[in-house]
Amino acid sequence: MCGIIAIAALGSSDVATRVKRALNKLEYRGYDSVGIASVYRGKIYVKKGKGKLSDVDLRLDLSSIPGKSIIGHTRWATHGEPSDINAHPHVDCKSTIAVVHNGIIENYLELKRKLRDRGHEFLSETDTEVIAHLIEEGIEQGLEGLEALKYAIRRIRGSYAIAVLIASEEDKIFFARRLSPLVVGLGKNANYIASDIPAFLEYTRRIIVVHDDEVGYITPTKVHIESIDGHTIDISSRIVTVDWTPEMAMKGGYPHYMLKEIHEQPYALSQTVRGLDLELEKINKIMSGAERVFLVAAGTSFHATLVFEYLLAKLANIATIPMIASEYSKYSKVVDKNDLVVAVSQSGETVDTLKAVREFKSRGARVIAITNVVGSAITRISDLILYTRAGPEIGVAATKTFTTQLLVLSALAVNIAGVGGMLEAEEVYERISQLSRVADMVNEIINRYEGWAKRIAETIVNKQDMYYLGRGVAVPVAMEGALKMKEIAYIHAEAYPAGESKHGPIALIEEGFPVVFISIEDDLSKLLLGNIEEMRARGAYTIGIVSDEDKDLMEKLHEFATIPKQPIYIAPILYVVPLQLMAYYTAVKRGYDPDKPRNLAKTVTVE
Repeated sequence: MCGIIAIAALGSSDVATRVKRALNKLEYRGYDSVGIASVYRGKIYVKKGKGKLSDVDLRLDLSSIPGKSIIGHTRWATHGEPSDINAHPHVDCKSTIAVVHNGIIENYLELKRKLRDRGHEFLSETDTEVIAHLIEEGIEQGLEGLEALKYAIRRIRGSYAIAVLIASEEDKIFFARRLSPLVVGLGKNANYIASDIPAFLEYTRRIIVVHDDEVGYITPTKVHIESIDGHTIDISSRIVTVDWTPEMAMKGGYPHYMLKEIHEQPYALSQTVRGLDLELEKINKIMSGAERVFLVAAGTSFHATLVFEYLLAKLANIATIPMIASEYSKYSKVVDKNDLVVAVSQSGETVDTLKAVREFKSRGARVIAITNVVGSAITRISDLILYTRAGPEIGVAATKTFTTQLLVLSALAVNIAGVGGMLEAEEVYERISQLSRVADMVNEIINRYEGWAKRIAETIVNKQDMYYLGRGVAVPVAMEGALKMKEIAYIHAEAYPAGESKHGPIALIEEGFPVVFISIEDDLSKLLLGNIEEMRARGAYTIGIVSDEDKDLMEKLHEFATIPKQPIYIAPILYVVPLQLMAYYTAVKRGYDPDKPRNLAKTVTVE
């Protein structure tokens, strides 16, 4: 997820300053590099660099760029590590076209090879640069700017929000969208394009949301939008006026980043699955010959590895050794060159995970890292990196980064099962295809159970203790649900395998004690039913997240949310969503800020 801003204005005296102010408001969408480009007197000017906006501006003085048509970008890397060269905007061979882009071009390697064969020279490692060169080809064929942009986007697959400058059409800024957000702002003597409303809110509240497969351009006085097939859009019917404070706008109208990020999960999941194909192809070689598989992570990421452990056992007949990263020393003399380590870290900077990876790497083990941050420390010491593409997560409590980790690990488990001969190639393909539909399922669950979560929060708001119980793959989901409740609502919530509840925990049950049950697998449902009855007999208030086919459990629970029946490599991604919502609304009901839980940091970089 990256931030885009573009401004076309009648006067040029402060346009660059406005772009810089807008980028400051968009920096929550990405902060590993930043850049701007303008067109002035038929020439493209670019200033860009690695680092946060304030640091790059100090070096380059972004406000000094000339021109009245200017585009800007703040980057969250998905292709190519953070660097001056990989920062946006990107230009064509002749530096007559400048492009900024949010999204993923799935076929960029294929396009890059073809463009190189036709004589194009590339400077960066990004997928975005192919767009500039494709537009260049369109211009060389005699197409005007908008048609050249359409020529380019007809050849790319994936998701994109694009803003483009073309030196020969100085008063226009071109744009296109598919699956990545893009809005137009209608101002006085200026018009705006941005990936999010906060970018231009101080200048105008009148907006037009660009729809998928639409293209167009802005000038200081005009907005033109048409469909990819050339049908002109009547923009007068699309103009809306937003009534947000600047702080609300930063959060997309949501009261907290955490809720915004819960709602961003469908988009984050769709971006993650789109980027997996090329990365999964590299797994076969690194997997071959591994005698043991060690799983290393901390916090929420550790819960994701526990799901992975279960999937490998069930799908691939592989027993793994999961460990909390801070406890890695007990295996430091055991791991050797015949072993594979799978390390999961949202930030790629978690100190305990890094220390474990370095130790195991020094002993010859091969390392697969799963992270959300391109160019982070873990990517520099691992043999293979699988990226989650959740974008920046501002809320301390992990939500979209957890579900995207689960998606990557599920795809990895399926692929490993194929490598080991437990699944046929057609079965692997089918399961990966099923994972591509998870985003829509999560969206449906959010819409269905947000109101339910608010109601549950009202019931448990004054409780001080809770249990979360499950069996099988539901156990790590229960652990994540309990962690969320502890982190942000400050309720003492503990998770156990349900069979362990009789070995001590049940002693605390009294009238009204909340117990959350997670039931995913049919063959474990009857055992869980017995646990529910035991808890109810002692006065527990029972809440369930269960399959929509499990009528027996529904009859025994006080409250429940039902999830459409799905295989075990999909279900955990879906089941955790109501638990996230329940924790969020309980925290809010108790008067706490879920974005800033006490005593916690987003990334743990000290032991």
